[in-house]
Amino acid sequence: MPALQTPRLSLREFEPEDLDALATILSDPETMRYYPAPLDSAGVADWIQRNRTRYAKDGHGLWAMTLNSSGELMGDCGLVHQNVDGADEIEIGYHVRRDLWGQGFASEAACAYRDYGFAALRVDRLISLVRPENLASRRVAEKTGMTIWKEVISANLLHCVYAIQA
Repeated sequence: MPALQTPRLSLREFEPEDLDALATILSDPETMRYYPAPLDSAGVADWIQRNRTRYAKDGHGLWAMTLNSSGELMGDCGLVHQNVDGADEIEIGYHVRRDLWGQGFASEAACAYRDYGFAALRVDRLISLVRPENLASRRVAEKTGMTIWKEVISANLLHCVYAIQA
């Protein structure tokens, strides 16, 4: 998949050299409070490698989100396979560095991947798994046009499954 561009963002494959910049996001307890735990350095390296494996296997995964103005890595966004109640779904996932929250970056990237998913992957539905108390992430899902489809238990935690049809 070629890199995606939006007015303010470029999205590209992760490289092993992204470890330190990505660790500022995925190791931050506040950013990761809706996950079981923040990731340590080994966990971030594994995150990068898992996504690189997804690129080769699926043609997509979570991609490094960089600012067009500076090239600085400030998050991730992309499409990943998720098992939801025994069915394979394609999820739009996203994380943004905490000092850049509230500026619409996650919504901008998620909308680009929504459009890509429907146009290039020709899927019928895209989802986002969001913890009910994660109001900011719920707003991002809603800004992509998603609505709550159902609730599921994933990783032993309750999640809202937001969905949008092609």
